Formats: sequence, C-alpha cells, structure tokens
Amino acid sequence: MTNYGLAIHTASASLGLAINNFSGDSRTQVWDLGRETSNLLHQYLIDFLKPQTWADLSFLAVAKGPGGFTGTRIGVVTARTLAQQLELPLFAVSTLAGIAWCAAKTTDTTDIAVQMRAQRGEVFGAVYRISKFDGDGGGDRLQAELPDAVMALEQWQQTLATWTTPYQLVEADPQIAASVADLLELAWLDYQQGQRPHWSEALPFYGQHPVETGHRG
Repeated sequence: MTNYGLAIHTASASLGLAINNFSGDSRTQVWDLGRETSNLLHQYLIDFLKPQTWADLSFLAVAKGPGGFTGTRIGVVTARTLAQQLELPLFAVSTLAGIAWCAAKTTDTTDIAVQMRAQRGEVFGAVYRISKFDGDGGGDRLQAELPDAVMALEQWQQTLATWTTPYQLVEADPQIAASVADLLELAWLDYQQGQRPHWSEALPFYGQHPVETGHRG
C-alpha cells in the first residue's frame, strides 16, 4: 500500500522520524543528534524511508513548535521543501498537541494540560480536549481549548487553578521528539477528514523568539 504518511520532529536536540500507512506497517526512530541535525537530517531521511520511496507518500507532517528555535526552523523548512517538490499536503502540528495525544491514550481525563519549560523562567502551556466518538467511522479528536502560548509560570499556574473542568497535567519530556508517531497520527486524522493543507501554510511557532515573522499559535 502506498498511502504512507511521514513525520519529521526536530523541535528539540533529537531527530524523530515516523512513517505509517495506518494499515499495519509503521516504524519510528529517534536519534540524539544535537547540533548535527542540520547536517545529517537529509541522509537520515533517505535511510529511514527505505524500503519505501518518496512516491509511496501521500502526506507529510512536521512538528511546528514550540521548541528550540534552530531545530524547529530546520524541520519546518525541510518539510516545506519536500512537500513542495513532491506536491504533497503538509500538516504542521504542535509539539504540545503530540504530547497531549500520547497522554490521552493512557487516561480517561478529557482535558490534557501540557507544559514545557521555556527560557527566562517562562513556560509553554496549552490545554487540549479529547472528544470521543462512538460507532462506525468514529474515533477521538483533539481540540485546543487553550492554544499554545508562552507565559510566566505564575500565570500558567493561575490559569490551571481556575480551569473549570478536570484535567491531567503533563510535563513535556526533554526528548519531545519521541512523540513523533503521535504527531503523525494527528495529521492522519485530519487527512482522513479530507484536509489537504498546502506546504506554504506550514509556519513555525517559536513563541518567545524576538523575530515575529512566521509566528503563529
């Protein structure tokens, strides 16, 4: 089957890659490349893709941030270039959403609050809600009740203190690239719903970086 999706996660010091046709053939791998990610990403992509080829892909997904500025930029630029050359839809997915989707598999709590350490004592925070559907063609859906944002720790704690529904708080692991398979699943859910985002719509979310061009929540 050639209906594969490929996800790239470079929003941390690690590189995460995942491929899945959602019919029983999937694989995921994470490498701690640090500053070498930009130099090694292309070759790792080529090696990881085998035995599939670029022609087997139906869509791409990329972690858009929040995360490290350089790593996030590398991943988004690479994914945009591939999507443009291959003429494939590209899903830019929040790193916090991927973490929330992973946590949702092991909890019955509807709301998942995700926090990740930022700079200057601040945190990235978001609250995602899991909507559950039953019956044929049903499934779960992830919706941002509080979109990704960077804020002071005190402000985030106050937000959670006044949250009106039960939630599970998840602290993002430094190895956030490990959620690359979950990120790919979220893209697949949108793909199944007929979404086909153009590569030019994929923009990084840096949160606190002083350069605001391309900043999107």
